[in-house]
Amino acid sequence: MERLSESRSSLVRKYKHIVIPTFGGKESLSLVEDELLEPRANEVRVKVLAAGVSFADILMREGVHPESWNLARAPFTPGWDVVGVVDKLGDNVSTWQTGQMVAALPIVGGYSEYILMSSNELVPVPPGLDPAEAVSLVLNYTTAYQMLHRCAHIQPGETILINGGAAGGVGTALLQLGKLANLKKMYGTASYDKHDIVSDLGGIPIDYKSVDLVQEIFKLTSHDDDGRESGVDAVFDGVGGKSFKSSYEILRSGGRLVAYGGTPTSDLQEWMKMFTMNVVSDKRKFILYSIQTLKRIKPDWFHADLTLLLNLLKEGKIKPIVAARMPLNQASQAHELLASGSVKAGKIVLVCND
Repeated sequence: MERLSESRSSLVRKYKHIVIPTFGGKESLSLVEDELLEPRANEVRVKVLAAGVSFADILMREGVHPESWNLARAPFTPGWDVVGVVDKLGDNVSTWQTGQMVAALPIVGGYSEYILMSSNELVPVPPGLDPAEAVSLVLNYTTAYQMLHRCAHIQPGETILINGGAAGGVGTALLQLGKLANLKKMYGTASYDKHDIVSDLGGIPIDYKSVDLVQEIFKLTSHDDDGRESGVDAVFDGVGGKSFKSSYEILRSGGRLVAYGGTPTSDLQEWMKMFTMNVVSDKRKFILYSIQTLKRIKPDWFHADLTLLLNLLKEGKIKPIVAARMPLNQASQAHELLASGSVKAGKIVLVCND
Protein backbone atom coordinates (compact mmCIF):
# COMPACT_ATOMS: atom_id res chain seq x y z
CA MET A 1 0.00 0.00 0.00
CA GLU A 2 2.86 2.38 0.82
CA ARG A 3 4.49 1.85 -2.58
CA LEU A 4 1.14 2.35 -4.34
CA SER A 5 0.60 5.59 -2.46
CA GLU A 6 4.07 6.82 -3.37
CA SER A 7 3.53 5.91 -7.04
CA ARG A 8 0.19 7.73 -7.12
CA SER A 9 1.62 10.88 -5.50
CA SER A 10 4.43 10.97 -8.03
CA LEU A 11 1.84 11.19 -10.83
CA VAL A 12 0.03 14.14 -9.26
CA ARG A 13 1.06 17.35 -11.02
CA LYS A 14 1.88 20.32 -8.86
CA TYR A 15 1.97 24.01 -9.61
CA LYS A 16 3.09 27.14 -7.81
CA HIS A 17 1.07 30.27 -7.24
CA ILE A 18 1.02 33.33 -5.01
CA VAL A 19 -1.51 33.29 -2.18
CA ILE A 20 -2.77 36.10 0.04
CA PRO A 21 -4.06 34.46 3.24
CA THR A 22 -5.48 37.72 4.60
CA PHE A 23 -5.69 41.32 3.42
CA GLY A 24 -2.63 43.37 4.29
CA GLY A 25 0.82 44.49 3.23
CA LYS A 26 3.22 43.05 0.69
CA GLU A 27 4.48 40.60 3.31
CA SER A 28 1.14 38.78 3.00
CA LEU A 29 2.15 37.51 -0.47
CA SER A 30 3.49 33.96 -0.25
CA LEU A 31 4.46 31.35 -2.85
CA VAL A 32 2.75 27.99 -2.30
CA GLU A 33 2.54 24.69 -4.16
CA ASP A 34 -0.75 22.88 -4.74
CA GLU A 35 -2.18 20.07 -6.82
CA LEU A 36 -2.85 21.09 -10.40
CA LEU A 37 -6.60 20.91 -11.08
CA GLU A 38 -8.22 19.53 -14.21
CA PRO A 39 -10.40 21.80 -16.36
CA ARG A 40 -14.12 21.21 -16.05
CA ALA A 41 -16.61 21.34 -18.91
CA ASN A 42 -16.29 24.57 -20.92
CA GLU A 43 -13.03 25.44 -19.15
CA VAL A 44 -9.49 25.81 -20.43
CA ARG A 45 -6.34 25.32 -18.37
CA VAL A 46 -3.80 27.98 -19.33
CA LYS A 47 -0.08 27.80 -18.65
CA VAL A 48 0.65 31.39 -17.64
CA LEU A 49 3.70 32.93 -19.31
CA ALA A 50 3.27 36.51 -18.08
CA ALA A 51 1.09 38.19 -15.44
CA GLY A 52 0.80 41.94 -15.14
CA VAL A 53 1.40 43.80 -11.88
CA SER A 54 -0.85 46.82 -11.32
CA PHE A 55 -2.06 49.21 -8.64
CA ALA A 56 -5.35 47.32 -8.82
CA ASP A 57 -3.48 44.25 -7.51
CA ILE A 58 -2.17 46.29 -4.58
CA LEU A 59 -5.66 47.61 -3.79
CA MET A 60 -7.00 44.03 -3.96
CA ARG A 61 -4.24 42.85 -1.63
CA GLU A 62 -5.18 45.57 0.85
CA GLY A 63 -8.88 44.75 0.56
CA VAL A 64 -9.91 48.26 -0.51
CA HIS A 65 -10.62 47.70 -4.21
CA PRO A 66 -14.35 47.25 -4.99
CA GLU A 67 -13.59 43.89 -6.62
CA SER A 68 -12.00 42.63 -3.42
CA TRP A 69 -15.44 42.73 -1.83
CA ASN A 70 -16.82 40.36 -4.48
CA LEU A 71 -14.04 38.12 -5.80
CA ALA A 72 -11.08 38.23 -3.45
CA ARG A 73 -12.30 36.28 -0.46
CA ALA A 74 -9.06 35.51 1.37
CA PRO A 75 -7.17 33.33 0.86
CA PHE A 76 -6.89 34.13 -2.84
CA THR A 77 -4.37 34.44 -5.67
CA PRO A 78 -4.04 37.99 -7.05
CA GLY A 79 -3.47 38.91 -10.69
CA TRP A 80 -5.73 40.87 -13.02
CA ASP A 81 -4.20 40.16 -16.43
CA VAL A 82 -2.44 37.19 -17.99
CA VAL A 83 -1.00 35.88 -21.24
CA GLY A 84 -0.23 32.20 -21.64
CA VAL A 85 -0.69 29.11 -23.77
CA VAL A 86 -3.55 26.62 -23.75
CA ASP A 87 -2.42 23.62 -21.71
CA LYS A 88 -5.55 21.43 -21.57
CA LEU A 89 -9.15 21.62 -22.75
CA GLY A 90 -12.21 20.68 -20.74
CA ASP A 91 -15.20 18.87 -22.20
CA ASN A 92 -17.27 20.75 -24.80
CA VAL A 93 -14.38 23.09 -25.71
CA SER A 94 -13.67 23.12 -29.45
CA THR A 95 -12.70 26.75 -30.09
CA TRP A 96 -9.13 26.47 -28.78
CA GLN A 97 -6.11 24.27 -29.42
CA THR A 98 -3.38 23.20 -27.02
CA GLY A 99 -0.29 25.35 -27.43
CA GLN A 100 -2.31 28.34 -28.69
CA MET A 101 -1.33 31.67 -27.11
CA VAL A 102 -4.20 33.48 -25.35
CA ALA A 103 -4.86 36.51 -23.15
CA ALA A 104 -7.41 37.07 -20.40
CA LEU A 105 -8.54 39.44 -17.66
CA PRO A 106 -9.32 37.10 -14.74
CA ILE A 107 -9.09 39.88 -12.06
CA VAL A 108 -7.93 37.25 -9.56
CA GLY A 109 -5.72 34.21 -10.09
CA GLY A 110 -3.08 35.59 -12.45
CA TYR A 111 -0.01 35.24 -10.22
CA SER A 112 0.25 31.55 -10.97
CA GLU A 113 1.96 28.99 -13.17
CA TYR A 114 -1.47 27.77 -14.31
CA ILE A 115 -4.99 29.17 -14.27
CA LEU A 116 -8.41 27.74 -15.14
CA MET A 117 -10.55 30.02 -17.31
CA SER A 118 -13.94 29.78 -18.96
CA SER A 119 -13.32 29.24 -22.66
CA ASN A 120 -15.31 32.37 -23.62
CA GLU A 121 -13.05 34.56 -21.45
CA LEU A 122 -10.00 34.03 -23.64
CA VAL A 123 -8.77 36.23 -26.48
CA PRO A 124 -6.37 34.84 -29.11
CA VAL A 125 -2.88 36.36 -29.23
CA PRO A 126 -1.13 36.51 -32.62
CA PRO A 127 1.85 34.14 -32.74
CA GLY A 128 5.30 35.56 -32.28
CA LEU A 129 4.45 38.32 -29.80
CA ASP A 130 6.44 38.86 -26.62
CA PRO A 131 4.17 37.65 -23.75
CA ALA A 132 5.34 40.51 -21.51
CA GLU A 133 4.43 43.12 -24.12
CA ALA A 134 1.15 41.35 -24.93
CA VAL A 135 0.04 41.22 -21.30
CA SER A 136 0.64 44.99 -21.05
CA LEU A 137 -2.28 45.44 -23.44
CA VAL A 138 -4.85 43.41 -21.49
CA LEU A 139 -5.46 45.85 -18.64
CA ASN A 140 -3.51 49.03 -19.39
CA TYR A 141 -3.99 49.51 -23.12
CA THR A 142 -7.58 48.26 -23.14
CA THR A 143 -8.33 50.74 -20.36
CA ALA A 144 -6.68 53.56 -22.34
CA TYR A 145 -8.38 52.63 -25.62
CA GLN A 146 -11.84 52.34 -24.10
CA MET A 147 -11.51 55.62 -22.20
CA LEU A 148 -10.44 57.40 -25.39
CA HIS A 149 -12.93 55.84 -27.80
CA ARG A 150 -15.76 54.27 -25.80
CA CYS A 151 -16.08 56.96 -23.10
CA ALA A 152 -14.64 60.29 -24.28
CA HIS A 153 -15.29 59.59 -27.99
CA ILE A 154 -12.14 61.52 -28.77
CA GLN A 155 -11.87 63.22 -32.17
CA PRO A 156 -8.82 64.07 -34.32
CA GLY A 157 -7.48 67.53 -33.54
CA GLU A 158 -8.66 67.58 -29.92
CA THR A 159 -6.49 68.25 -26.87
CA ILE A 160 -6.30 66.05 -23.77
CA LEU A 161 -4.70 65.98 -20.33
CA ILE A 162 -3.56 62.86 -18.51
CA ASN A 163 -3.80 63.87 -14.87
CA GLY A 164 -1.71 61.45 -12.84
CA GLY A 165 0.84 58.90 -13.95
CA ALA A 166 1.40 60.01 -17.53
CA ALA A 167 4.58 57.89 -17.55
CA GLY A 168 2.85 54.87 -15.99
CA GLY A 169 1.27 51.86 -17.64
CA VAL A 170 -2.07 53.48 -18.53
CA GLY A 171 -0.50 56.92 -19.11
CA THR A 172 2.00 55.71 -21.70
CA ALA A 173 -0.80 53.73 -23.37
CA LEU A 174 -2.95 56.89 -23.56
CA LEU A 175 -0.07 58.79 -25.15
CA GLN A 176 0.65 56.13 -27.77
CA LEU A 177 -3.01 55.60 -28.64
CA GLY A 178 -3.71 59.34 -28.57
CA LYS A 179 -0.97 59.87 -31.12
CA LEU A 180 -2.55 57.23 -33.37
CA ALA A 181 -5.88 59.06 -33.00
CA ASN A 182 -4.26 62.25 -34.38
CA LEU A 183 -4.87 64.35 -31.28
CA LYS A 184 -3.58 67.91 -31.53
CA LYS A 185 -1.88 68.08 -28.14
CA MET A 186 -1.48 65.75 -25.19
CA TYR A 187 -0.50 67.11 -21.78
CA GLY A 188 0.54 64.81 -18.98
CA THR A 189 1.39 65.34 -15.32
CA ALA A 190 4.51 63.54 -14.12
CA SER A 191 7.40 64.09 -11.75
CA TYR A 192 10.31 65.94 -13.32
CA ASP A 193 12.53 62.85 -13.65
CA LYS A 194 9.89 61.25 -15.91
CA HIS A 195 9.38 64.18 -18.27
CA ASP A 196 11.61 62.63 -20.92
CA ILE A 197 9.31 59.60 -21.13
CA VAL A 198 6.25 61.80 -21.69
CA SER A 199 8.06 63.90 -24.29
CA ASP A 200 9.39 60.88 -26.18
CA LEU A 201 5.81 59.61 -26.57
CA GLY A 202 4.58 62.91 -28.01
CA GLY A 203 3.21 64.44 -24.84
CA ILE A 204 3.86 67.79 -23.15
CA PRO A 205 4.94 67.10 -19.56
CA ILE A 206 3.75 69.16 -16.60
CA ASP A 207 5.46 68.99 -13.22
CA TYR A 208 2.46 68.83 -10.91
CA LYS A 209 4.68 69.54 -7.88
CA SER A 210 5.91 72.94 -9.03
CA VAL A 211 2.94 74.57 -10.80
CA ASP A 212 -0.75 75.22 -10.31
CA LEU A 213 -2.30 72.79 -12.80
CA VAL A 214 -5.32 74.91 -13.71
CA GLN A 215 -3.28 78.06 -14.29
CA GLU A 216 -0.63 76.14 -16.24
CA ILE A 217 -3.16 74.53 -18.61
CA PHE A 218 -4.92 77.85 -19.23
CA LYS A 219 -1.55 79.47 -19.95
CA LEU A 220 -0.45 76.68 -22.30
CA THR A 221 -3.73 76.64 -24.23
CA SER A 222 -4.38 80.41 -24.33
CA HIS A 223 -2.43 80.83 -27.57
CA ASP A 224 -3.90 77.93 -29.54
CA ASP A 225 -4.35 78.90 -33.16
CA ASP A 226 -7.83 77.41 -33.49
CA GLY A 227 -9.48 80.36 -31.76
CA ARG A 228 -11.16 78.19 -29.15
CA GLU A 229 -11.40 78.94 -25.46
CA SER A 230 -8.54 77.94 -23.18
CA GLY A 231 -8.61 74.48 -21.67
CA VAL A 232 -8.72 70.91 -22.95
CA ASP A 233 -11.34 68.70 -24.55
CA ALA A 234 -10.85 65.70 -22.27
CA VAL A 235 -9.10 64.85 -19.01
CA PHE A 236 -8.25 61.31 -17.91
CA ASP A 237 -7.92 61.46 -14.13
CA GLY A 238 -6.31 58.54 -12.33
CA VAL A 239 -5.72 60.49 -9.11
CA GLY A 240 -9.22 61.11 -7.78
CA GLY A 241 -10.28 63.03 -4.70
CA LYS A 242 -9.49 66.75 -4.80
CA SER A 243 -7.91 66.50 -8.27
CA PHE A 244 -11.39 66.08 -9.79
CA LYS A 245 -12.06 69.75 -9.15
CA SER A 246 -9.04 70.99 -11.08
CA SER A 247 -9.56 68.41 -13.82
CA TYR A 248 -13.12 69.62 -14.26
CA GLU A 249 -12.19 73.31 -14.22
CA ILE A 250 -9.80 73.02 -17.17
CA LEU A 251 -12.39 71.45 -19.46
CA ARG A 252 -13.70 73.49 -22.34
CA SER A 253 -17.44 73.64 -22.92
CA GLY A 254 -18.48 70.17 -24.02
CA GLY A 255 -15.38 68.63 -22.44
CA ARG A 256 -15.27 65.20 -20.84
CA LEU A 257 -13.68 64.18 -17.55
CA VAL A 258 -13.03 60.43 -17.36
CA ALA A 259 -12.15 59.07 -13.90
CA TYR A 260 -10.47 55.69 -13.51
CA GLY A 261 -8.23 53.68 -11.23
CA GLY A 262 -10.37 52.47 -8.33
CA THR A 263 -11.14 55.87 -6.79
CA PRO A 264 -12.47 55.46 -3.22
CA THR A 265 -16.27 55.56 -2.95
CA SER A 266 -16.26 58.50 -0.51
CA ASP A 267 -14.39 60.67 -3.03
CA LEU A 268 -16.83 59.77 -5.77
CA GLN A 269 -19.89 60.48 -3.65
CA GLU A 270 -18.56 63.91 -2.72
CA TRP A 271 -17.63 64.68 -6.31
CA MET A 272 -20.98 63.54 -7.71
CA LYS A 273 -22.78 65.98 -5.42
CA MET A 274 -20.64 68.80 -6.81
CA PHE A 275 -20.98 67.59 -10.37
CA THR A 276 -24.77 67.30 -10.47
CA MET A 277 -25.02 70.99 -9.56
CA ASN A 278 -23.07 72.04 -12.68
CA VAL A 279 -23.68 69.45 -15.38
CA VAL A 280 -26.78 71.05 -16.89
CA SER A 281 -25.36 74.54 -17.23
CA ASP A 282 -21.88 74.04 -18.70
CA LYS A 283 -22.30 71.01 -21.02
CA ARG A 284 -19.29 69.25 -19.53
CA LYS A 285 -19.48 65.55 -18.75
CA PHE A 286 -18.16 63.40 -15.91
CA ILE A 287 -17.65 59.72 -16.81
CA LEU A 288 -16.63 57.02 -14.36
CA TYR A 289 -14.73 54.23 -16.13
CA SER A 290 -14.25 50.70 -14.84
CA ILE A 291 -12.79 48.10 -17.19
CA GLN A 292 -14.36 45.17 -15.36
CA THR A 293 -17.81 46.80 -15.22
CA LEU A 294 -17.77 47.66 -18.90
CA LYS A 295 -16.52 44.16 -19.73
CA ARG A 296 -19.46 42.62 -17.87
CA ILE A 297 -21.94 44.90 -19.62
CA LYS A 298 -20.31 44.77 -23.05
CA PRO A 299 -18.10 41.64 -23.24
CA ASP A 300 -17.95 41.91 -27.04
CA TRP A 301 -16.31 45.33 -26.70
CA PHE A 302 -13.52 43.93 -24.56
CA HIS A 303 -12.81 41.12 -27.03
CA ALA A 304 -12.94 43.46 -30.02
CA ASP A 305 -10.79 46.17 -28.41
CA LEU A 306 -8.12 43.80 -27.11
CA THR A 307 -8.00 42.04 -30.48
CA LEU A 308 -7.51 45.39 -32.22
CA LEU A 309 -4.71 46.30 -29.81
CA LEU A 310 -2.94 42.96 -30.24
CA ASN A 311 -3.00 43.48 -34.00
CA LEU A 312 -1.55 47.00 -33.56
CA LEU A 313 1.26 45.42 -31.51
CA LYS A 314 1.81 42.80 -34.20
CA GLU A 315 2.00 45.56 -36.83
CA GLY A 316 4.49 47.55 -34.73
CA LYS A 317 2.18 50.55 -34.36
CA ILE A 318 2.32 50.48 -30.56
CA LYS A 319 5.16 49.46 -28.26
CA PRO A 320 4.38 48.83 -24.58
CA ILE A 321 7.07 49.79 -22.11
CA VAL A 322 7.96 46.86 -19.86
CA ALA A 323 9.48 48.37 -16.73
CA ALA A 324 10.75 45.07 -15.32
CA ARG A 325 10.42 41.33 -15.79
CA MET A 326 10.48 39.55 -12.45
CA PRO A 327 10.06 35.87 -11.51
CA LEU A 328 6.86 34.76 -9.82
CA ASN A 329 8.57 34.31 -6.46
CA GLN A 330 9.41 38.03 -6.41
CA ALA A 331 5.77 39.19 -6.41
CA SER A 332 6.18 40.99 -3.07
CA GLN A 333 9.23 42.87 -4.39
CA ALA A 334 7.23 43.81 -7.47
CA HIS A 335 4.47 45.27 -5.27
CA GLU A 336 7.04 47.20 -3.25
CA LEU A 337 8.66 48.56 -6.42
CA LEU A 338 5.33 49.72 -7.84
CA ALA A 339 4.01 51.19 -4.59
CA SER A 340 7.21 53.15 -3.96
CA GLY A 341 6.85 55.10 -7.20
CA SER A 342 10.34 54.13 -8.29
CA VAL A 343 9.15 52.62 -11.58
CA LYS A 344 10.15 55.23 -14.14
CA ALA A 345 7.80 54.11 -16.91
CA GLY A 346 5.58 51.29 -18.07
CA LYS A 347 4.45 48.05 -16.49
CA ILE A 348 6.02 45.44 -14.23
CA VAL A 349 5.46 41.89 -15.45
CA LEU A 350 5.82 38.62 -13.55
CA VAL A 351 7.34 35.79 -15.59
CA CYS A 352 5.39 32.77 -14.35
CA ASN A 353 6.85 30.09 -16.65
CA ASP A 354 9.91 30.06 -18.88
